[in-house]
Amino acid sequence: MVAFYPRTEALPGLADTGIDAFLRQFRGETTFTMWLGVVLAALVFHLSPLFTVFVPLPAFFLPASLRDKHAQRIGNTNLYLVKQAMLVLKLPAGLCWGRDPEVRKRFAMSAYAPDPETWRTT
Repeated sequence: MVAFYPRTEALPGLADTGIDAFLRQFRGETTFTMWLGVVLAALVFHLSPLFTVFVPLPAFFLPASLRDKHAQRIGNTNLYLVKQAMLVLKLPAGLCWGRDPEVRKRFAMSAYAPDPETWRTT
């Protein structure tokens, strides 16, 4: 997920937004099917550099420049199922990144109020 939202001079990256805590919360609140989709999409991402950057290594072993190129290419693929898998992977990442107060500040948006935790029924 971090490869899809890298840090830039203007914006913090996903690694700066508390993704580990967010994923623990997301796992606890989402359905099994959605979580399975995220896990399988992560596997597709990590096992596919051979087809995008022609290196037979998992994405987590790639140098930063190749990992960035891999994320760019797999995110823009024309293979529908792979594209949808990357969408499933980007969705929780985007939720985490977009809720970060520093990211919202950079877009002149106010920070979200704390979660009232009132909607949960279980």
